[in-house]
Amino acid sequence: MAELGLNDHHQNEMINYMRFARSKRGLRLKTVDSCFQDLKESRLVEETFTVDEVSEVLSGLRAVVHSEVESELINTAHTNVLLLRQLFAQAEKWYLKLQTDISELENRELLEQVAEFEKAEFASANKKPMADIMKPKLAPLNESGTAELLNKEILRLQEENEKLKSRLKTVEMQATGALDAKSKLERALRDAHVDQGVQQDLIKAQDLSELESTLAALKCEFQRTLSDKTESQKSLEENLATAKHDLLRVQEQLRLAEKELEKKFQQTAAYRNMKEILTKKNDQIKELRKRLAKYEPED
Repeated sequence: MAELGLNDHHQNEMINYMRFARSKRGLRLKTVDSCFQDLKESRLVEETFTVDEVSEVLSGLRAVVHSEVESELINTAHTNVLLLRQLFAQAEKWYLKLQTDISELENRELLEQVAEFEKAEFASANKKPMADIMKPKLAPLNESGTAELLNKEILRLQEENEKLKSRLKTVEMQATGALDAKSKLERALRDAHVDQGVQQDLIKAQDLSELESTLAALKCEFQRTLSDKTESQKSLEENLATAKHDLLRVQEQLRLAEKELEKKFQQTAAYRNMKEILTKKNDQIKELRKRLAKYEPED
């Protein structure tokens, strides 16, 4: 009998799928046969047909057969997807990633091998009693696939456990060393606190005397600054009064200078000429107004 290179369990699964596919294929072939039979019984009742009638009959038959074949192909593709989904789901439970080679699906040699396997298997199955065909086989207790995966997982967990134990010992040793160092530091700190108390008293007395000296110096500095500020304020007030007097004197000098400048300007020839011109212009304007008044209509 032809073999597919699988163990007994997987080969039995392949046989079950082939049996399912053969039954579905047989049902679809019966459906196609019934399409032809219905056509014979419903349309082929006359002895002669025209070309148009034959063409119409064949077109209708083609549409029915096309629909049946398309439905079967779609269903077969979806069935294969569900089968792959089951395999991938089982693999994911064991954290496996399966890969498929689509090009192998068109390998003629492998396809012929599968055809021979199917032919031989179902030819021999027809000779076996139905009870033997339907009777499932028990899976061996030491099945290589599952047992090997379990053993690998157990070994991996044991290795991780040993690593965790080693890390725990290292952490415990580090924690013990840290506790010892902490105890030593605490003792040294207590000893330092005793000496530090005496030193702090001395430092406090020195700080107090220094603070008093600093406070007295700040007080003297504040009084000196206050007196300097008073004297500075008086000086500023005197300077401000002097500046006001100077400003008034300068303003008076400017007023006198403006008057003197205006007086000098009136005495210049340019000023006299301009004044004569303005006087003549005013006389001309008055003359023009009188002339215009003569031509205005009386109310």
